[in-house]
Amino acid sequence: MRAIVTAIGKDTVGIIASLCSLLASYGVNVLDISQTVMQSYFTMIMMVDTSGCSVDFKGLSEALSALGRDLSVDVRIQREDIFEAMHRI
Repeated sequence: MRAIVTAIGKDTVGIIASLCSLLASYGVNVLDISQTVMQSYFTMIMMVDTSGCSVDFKGLSEALSALGRDLSVDVRIQREDIFEAMHRI
């Protein structure tokens, strides 16, 4: 299953590395990534493949949220179908 991971917060060194390391540790593959820094704010969106994930979706979501708190960044994950439904015109 594919999912969308977003992260927003103050820019600091290591945000992408930390997120990618956590995803890799759970067997999640990053398919695409886009990030930018707007003034001092970091914004990122990733498409990931969770089909090889070693924990359930809720566990992955909780791990990402906890890491986000440690990094002072808001990190969220949504299933691709839910994300598309929410952003359909």
